[in-house]
Amino acid sequence: MVAAIVSVGSEITRGEVADSNADWLASRMTSLGFEVSERVCVDASRPRLAATLARLGQSARVIVATGGLGPTGDDVTVDAVADALGVRRAVDASLEEVSLRRTSGTLDLRTLELPEGALWLGRAAHERAFAIRVGGAQALFLPGDPAAMEGVFESTALRHIIGLAQPLDVRARLRTCGVSEAALEARLRDLAGPQVSFGFRATTPEVTLTIRALGHDRADASERLARVVEEVRARLGGAVFGDDDQSYAACVGRALRSRGLTLAVAESCTGGLIGSMLTAVPGSSEYLLLDAVTYSNASKERVLHVSNELLLGHGAVSRECARAMAAGARRVSGADLAVAVSGIAGPTGGSAEKPVGLVFLALEGAGGVTERVARFEGDRAMVQRQAAYMALSMVRDACLGPVPAALASVCG
Repeated sequence: MVAAIVSVGSEITRGEVADSNADWLASRMTSLGFEVSERVCVDASRPRLAATLARLGQSARVIVATGGLGPTGDDVTVDAVADALGVRRAVDASLEEVSLRRTSGTLDLRTLELPEGALWLGRAAHERAFAIRVGGAQALFLPGDPAAMEGVFESTALRHIIGLAQPLDVRARLRTCGVSEAALEARLRDLAGPQVSFGFRATTPEVTLTIRALGHDRADASERLARVVEEVRARLGGAVFGDDDQSYAACVGRALRSRGLTLAVAESCTGGLIGSMLTAVPGSSEYLLLDAVTYSNASKERVLHVSNELLLGHGAVSRECARAMAAGARRVSGADLAVAVSGIAGPTGGSAEKPVGLVFLALEGAGGVTERVARFEGDRAMVQRQAAYMALSMVRDACLGPVPAALASVCG
C-alpha cells in the first residue's frame, strides 16, 4: 500500500531544523507494511501545501503529515487542507466543552478548528491532530513536536490506517566490514529475484546490507527472509559483524570476551579514536586494559619504551615502530593482545617515501606479531577512521580468524 509523508514548515525547507519526524515515520510506516513512495517537505505556504495534498490524494492511499498545526500565522495546515477539499473550518461542539485552552477567560476556538468532516485525534484539546479523506487517500495530520507526533501516531492515529497496511514484505539488516559494495553484490547476485532484493549503504569502511523478502503473507515472507539471511551469513562468514544497531567495536569486544582475552592499544595517528570506539561499548573495562595515545616521539619512548635508536633509524611512521609500540603496550599493561597504529593522517606531513595515508599496524600476542601496511585514501578523518577499523579488525581476527581473502578490503 503506497504511502506519502509530508513535512510542513519553512524552518525545515531552509535547513534550520532536521526533518527527524519524516525519518521516524518512514521507518515506522515501512515496518507496518506500507510502501513509502514519497517524502515531501513544504514551506509555510497555504497554496503550495494545498496543491501538494491534492496531488498526493490522487497517487497515494495514505498520507501522513506533520507540522503547521499551531496557533501562529505560519501554521497553515488546517487552512491548506480545507482549501484542498473545498470545505470550511469548523469547531466540534464536544471539543469546545472539554477544551483546556483559554484566552482572557474565554475558549480560544481557533486552536480547535478543523476542516469540516475531520476527526479529532489529539489526546487533549491543546494537541491538535486530525484524520480526514483527501482524494483517494486516508490522511493523518499530526503535531510537529517529535514526542507529540509519535505519541499521537501510536495512540490514536494508527488505528485509522493499520487496516490498509499490507505486511507482505519483511526486512533484515546486516552490518559488514571488510567487504566492498561490489564484492557484496557479486557474492549475493544469484540470491536476488522477484521475491528477494538487496540494498547496500556504504559508510566506509562498513557496508550495511538490507535484505527484503516478499511473500503471500507475513509468515511466508518471514520464512523466506530467514532462509536468505542464513545463506548470506554462510557466504560472507566473518565479514558480517552484527545486526542493525551493533557497532564494530562491540563486535570486537564480544570476540575478546568470548576468548577471555584482554587488550592494550597504542595509538599515534588515530589520536585516541580506537580507544574511544572501544570504550563507547558498555562493559569494555572487562577487556580493555590500556589505551596509550603516544603522539610524539618522546611519549613513545617514555610510555612504551620505544628506543630512541629505533626512532632515529626508522622513524615513527615505520613497521619497526609499530611493532615496538605493540610490544611496549603489551608489556606495560600485561594484556593478552596489544595493537599499535602509526601513520600519516594528513593533509600535511607526507613525503615521496612516506605519503599521506600511509599507516603501519602491528598486533602482538602470545603467538607472535601480525603486521599490516596500508595506504588509505580520503581526508584526515577518513584516514583515521579506516586505520582504526583495520586495527580493530586485527584484534577480531586474532580472536576469531580472518575474513575470507576473496572478500577482504579495508577491514580484512
